[in-house]
Amino acid sequence: MEISARAAQLTPSLTLSIDSKAKAMKSEGIDVCGFGAGEPDFDTPDHIKAAAIAALEAGFTKYTPSGGLPELRQAIAEKLEADNQLKYRPSQIIVSSGAKHSCYNAILATCQAGDEVLIPSPYWVSYPDMVRLAGAEPVIVATTERNGWKMRASDFENAMTPRTKMLILNSPGNPTGSVYRREELEGIVEVAAEEDIYILSDEIYEKLVYDDVKHVSIASLSQEAYDLTITVNGFSKAYAMTGWRLGYMAAPEAVAKAVDNIQSHSTSHPCSFAQKGAVAALKGDQQPLADMRDEFSMRRNYMYDRITKIPNITAVRPEGAFYILVNISQLGLSSQNFADRLLSKANVAVIPGIAFGDDRTVRLSYATSIDVIKKGLDRFQDFCRTL
Repeated sequence: MEISARAAQLTPSLTLSIDSKAKAMKSEGIDVCGFGAGEPDFDTPDHIKAAAIAALEAGFTKYTPSGGLPELRQAIAEKLEADNQLKYRPSQIIVSSGAKHSCYNAILATCQAGDEVLIPSPYWVSYPDMVRLAGAEPVIVATTERNGWKMRASDFENAMTPRTKMLILNSPGNPTGSVYRREELEGIVEVAAEEDIYILSDEIYEKLVYDDVKHVSIASLSQEAYDLTITVNGFSKAYAMTGWRLGYMAAPEAVAKAVDNIQSHSTSHPCSFAQKGAVAALKGDQQPLADMRDEFSMRRNYMYDRITKIPNITAVRPEGAFYILVNISQLGLSSQNFADRLLSKANVAVIPGIAFGDDRTVRLSYATSIDVIKKGLDRFQDFCRTL
């Protein structure tokens, strides 16, 4: 049986495959230190779980509007205004089955064959394949460690062509942990506005920023930025709700309506009772989020200090998310070879940078306990010394 060309061009997610391999080794009794996870190791806060349980017990298990519950869309609108200085009507907000789903829907609603979508590299693994599924062409814009793994306005301008339809921006970033400053975003908006290029702003790690760094939503910078930006966010990272599969976008009215139509013919709507939990997440106690962020900050400091003392590797101090991107190019191995050997010889799982478009690097997650981090870094350091 023949599969479609669009399906044939996709590659499996390396992040999921390596995480699965590490879990399989653990199930065999092998002591694996996993630095591959892209999810918080904290439980969903109790008040969020209680809201979903109450909804189940009340029989709230039927269809909802395709774009999400009105009370959730209203709560998201209030959150965006309070936290991000963004004013959206509930009709401009669409709740989907995860921020990943929101990103894909946004690309599908705006891009088509012949369009180009600019993606700064290193990038989150799914962006290029999402673009290909929509029939458009991903154009990778390389960034440098020297610039903190961030795309400059000049890089944007040099990469765009008359076919450029969209730029995908992820801040705070996966896999880099980079956070764009206001002035950097202003330069990017200036370039996008010249040619009416959409900006897909993936802000899923918004709440996980450290030190005195401030997250800035690019759509808040000006009316031009607002009119061109599709802001994507969700509940998985901030509220430890990865398995709940709830994300959302806020967009110009026409884009939101198009996404609502797409969703009505694909997933219909997000899980009904999970949406009740999302309302509780936004309106309830935010202290668990702050506690989780403080713990991640401590782990980040420890991991960064340890890694930067290892000879022949370098890293940029992450300012957000829960990853450190490590440059291993001086060790003489490809990222895939490094990751495979590290797992087989030292029982440490990392994600090879080739998955993110940069074969010089590997990604380590600190979304695991400090004990695992300490033990894993001991092994990581010993392995690097053998190369």
